[in-house]
Amino acid sequence: MAKRKTRAAASRIFLLSPANCSGRRAQLMLSPRAGFDLARALQSRTGAPLGDVFSFVSGLYFRGKLAYARRFARPPDPADPIAAGGVLVITPNAGLRAVDTLVTVASIQDFAAADVDARNPKYRRPLEDASVALLDAIGPECEVVLLGSVASGKYVDVLLPIFGRRLTFPIHFVGRGDMSRGGLMLRCVSAGLELDYVPIEGAVRHGSRPPKLEPLTTPAYAAPPARSDSRRRR
Repeated sequence: MAKRKTRAAASRIFLLSPANCSGRRAQLMLSPRAGFDLARALQSRTGAPLGDVFSFVSGLYFRGKLAYARRFARPPDPADPIAAGGVLVITPNAGLRAVDTLVTVASIQDFAAADVDARNPKYRRPLEDASVALLDAIGPECEVVLLGSVASGKYVDVLLPIFGRRLTFPIHFVGRGDMSRGGLMLRCVSAGLELDYVPIEGAVRHGSRPPKLEPLTTPAYAAPPARSDSRRRR
């Protein structure tokens, strides 16, 4: 894992792949017997933040993606609502959404029922529309990093025709499973080191499994505080 060289004028946003909303942890959140705060918020009329819900549903993998993206995002205009602070989540049926978007039980049930497949127009069209709007908002110099699987076409086949060679991914993801990727990103956040990115177009997207990561020795993960403007300008 090498520290990425900082380019003075570089800007970067992250697109996070969605969590599986039909699994056991999702059902736990939807249960009327769930007594923990996040589940109660989700089941309220107001709802709960998308990033928090997906972090619980997915566990280590999404927590790693979210923490990493928040740490290293450098949007061209942090105040632009379309770029959403440089961290956006791919959803199964609603295109791209900011991590603080409030979702409800109905939202999660709709996500669970949707088919994340590039051939499914109910998934593809909202994602295409949101990606085109994002491309217009971020300008010609901003890099778009996909934190998600590139081995299949479920994200790449939709995003690559829109973003072209500006669509990149961490080369260290090749060969790693979801848990390994999540652990790697949390280590990067803790160390303040950014991974190397390569354009998805023409990249080798499959590879042998790398060595296992060393066990984490830091305390249990907690979401980092929001970055100040001075840190964004680094």
